[in-house]
Amino acid sequence: MKNKITLKKLQRMKLEGEKIVMITAYDALFASIFNEYVDIILVGDSLNMSFAGKADTISATLDQMIYHTQVVSHKSNRSFVLFDMPFGTYPNPDVALQNAVKVYQNSGADAIKLEGGAEKADVVKHLTQNSIAVFGHIGLQPQKVRSEGGYSIKGKSEDAKQGIINDALALQEAGVVAMIIEGVKPDVAKAVSKAVDIPVIGIGAGASCDGQVLVWSDMLGLYDEFTPKFVKQYLEGRELIGKAVKEYRDDVKLGTFPSDKHTY
Repeated sequence: MKNKITLKKLQRMKLEGEKIVMITAYDALFASIFNEYVDIILVGDSLNMSFAGKADTISATLDQMIYHTQVVSHKSNRSFVLFDMPFGTYPNPDVALQNAVKVYQNSGADAIKLEGGAEKADVVKHLTQNSIAVFGHIGLQPQKVRSEGGYSIKGKSEDAKQGIINDALALQEAGVVAMIIEGVKPDVAKAVSKAVDIPVIGIGAGASCDGQVLVWSDMLGLYDEFTPKFVKQYLEGRELIGKAVKEYRDDVKLGTFPSDKHTY
């Protein structure tokens, strides 16, 4: 594919100091728009909240994620496509490999992402030894929201900071090709980015990472139930779309649409 972003390209970007741009997408329409501008499209299990209206990401299924990745991949001939392994699909090396092979064979993804630190190193190693490209995800891990009783910033103490650095090093040793670090103090993300040789992409982790990722409906102002502090809204999407739909409704109610211009 012409100018397709590859793992080698992402690694060069880290080495050359070029920031990596990642955004989520769940359908072909938005993937076709984002494909022109971003380096990585993450088909995130965040779709369970922003697309399906659920309270968290936990109930997203493998088949659901494969379907959404298929349609995103269809319109992503430039952007690297990353598949977010849902909760419960990688509890041990063998199950993780079985599910990752299914993802590779059916979704069109270029790599998979899984949450967890040093405790997932054996899973990552087994996957990478079987030709699966893996992104790690450390710091705040949304799939642990129920076991931890909610979301909280990570790396506040020196011990916690060192623990996150150790997680990053363990994952790199196991073979991850890049990682996302979420919801940590900026000095933690900076330390991690310096400690590893692979790209580190931040979300709510400050400006020192090798790149940034945002959920598309957050940054376009469409998901208004909760807006994290780290999100910059680049569009008042919900207001603009609501205004357009209201205008359409009013035109239909008044009988001004369709006009002769919009009639065969």
